[in-house]
Amino acid sequence: MAWNEPGGGNQHDPWSGGGRRGGGGNGGGGNRGGNQGPPDLDEALKKFQDKLNSMLGGRGSRRGGSGGKGGGGKPRNAFTLPGLLIIVALAIWAATGFYLVDQSERGVVLRFGKFQEVVNPGLHWNPPLIDDVRMVNVTRVRSLTQTQSMLTRDENIVEVEISAQYQVADPRDFVLNVRNPQLSIENALDSALRHVVGGTDMIDILTSGREILGSSVQSRLQSYQDSYGTGILLQTINIESTSAPAQVIDAFDDVIRAREDRQRTINQGMAYANGLIPEAQGQAQRLVEQGQGYRESVVAEARGQANRFTALLAQYQNSPTIMRERLYLDTIAEIFGSTPKVLVDVADDSPLMYLPLDQMGNGGGERTADAERRGEEGELDPRVLERLRGSQSSTGSTNSSGIRREGR
Repeated sequence: MAWNEPGGGNQHDPWSGGGRRGGGGNGGGGNRGGNQGPPDLDEALKKFQDKLNSMLGGRGSRRGGSGGKGGGGKPRNAFTLPGLLIIVALAIWAATGFYLVDQSERGVVLRFGKFQEVVNPGLHWNPPLIDDVRMVNVTRVRSLTQTQSMLTRDENIVEVEISAQYQVADPRDFVLNVRNPQLSIENALDSALRHVVGGTDMIDILTSGREILGSSVQSRLQSYQDSYGTGILLQTINIESTSAPAQVIDAFDDVIRAREDRQRTINQGMAYANGLIPEAQGQAQRLVEQGQGYRESVVAEARGQANRFTALLAQYQNSPTIMRERLYLDTIAEIFGSTPKVLVDVADDSPLMYLPLDQMGNGGGERTADAERRGEEGELDPRVLERLRGSQSSTGSTNSSGIRREGR
C-alpha cells in the first residue's frame, strides 16, 4: 500500500518522518496537526475538482471516513456555465483586438464603416468586429505601364508607350474616396495621354517633343488625381517609346531623315552666315571710319588753308608789292622744285657747257626714269644741239668759260 493512501497502515511519510503515529490508529482520519509538509497532490486535485463541480452546479465528492452526510451537494445554478463561457469568449475577443502597424504602413480605422482615425506605426488595440483596420503602404512606389494608339493633331496615328510611378500620399483618401484606385489612375492616365497627344503634331511626338509630352501628361494627370481625391502623388512619368504604326514605319523613317537633313543644311547655312556677316560688318565699319578720317583731314586742311589765306591777306593789305613778289617766288619755286627740267638762258655768241644735273642728282651714275625716257626718245632742243656743235668747232673755246643762268 502506498504511503499516502488514505486509511493505509503505512506510517513512513517521507515529509513527516513518522509524525502520524501519535493519536488514533487510523492514519487517514487521525489528527494532522503535526504534519508540516506540502499538501498531497491527489488531495489538491480532488479539491479543485470539487470546486469546479460546485461552480457548475454538480455534486461534491463524498468522504468515506466521515460516516456523516450521505446526501447530495449544493443545488445546480443554470447561469453558471453560460457565464463562464461568456467570460472565456470575451477574453478571446479582447486578445484578438491587438495588431501591429509596420513602419512603412498606416492604418485606416473604420468604426461600423465610418472613418475614425489613421494610426501610425506601432502596437495598437481596437475592438474586434466593431473597428475595421485597413493597412496601406505609403512608402512603396507603385508602377503602371500602358501602350496606346491614338490620333494626333495633324490626323496621324502614333503608338505611345508610357509608364507612371506613384505613391500613396493620403491613406484616408486612398481607402475611402475611390473604390478602385488602380483602375482610376489607369483611366485617368489614358485620358490625359489622349488629350495631350491630340493637341500635338506627330513629328513633335516622334522627335524632340517627347520630354514636353511627358511633363504635360504628368501635370494633367496629377490635376485629375487631386480633383478625384484619390490620395495619390505622382513621382515620374516616362515616355518609353513613340512610333508610327508598323504598316507605315518605313515611310515615316524616310520623312524623319529628310527633316533631319533639312535641319542640318539650315544649321550649316546659319553657321556660314554667322561667320560671314561679322566680317562684312567689320569691313563696312572700317570703310566708314576711313571716310570719317578722310573727311576730318580734308576739313582740317581746308581750315588751315583758310586761316593761312586770312593771315596772308592781312599782310598783303599792309605791303601789297612785297607780298605779291613773295607769293610769285613761292609759287614758281613750288612748281619747278618738283620737275627734273633745267632752263638755261644762253646768249647768241656765248658758248654752252651742258651739265647733266639730273644724273648728278642721282649719284652721278644712275639716271631717273624721266631722263632715260628723254634720252631714248631724243627730246633735246635742236637749237641746243646746234649751239653745242658750234662751240666745239670754234677756236679758243678751251680758255673761255660757260655761263649758266636759270630763268625764272
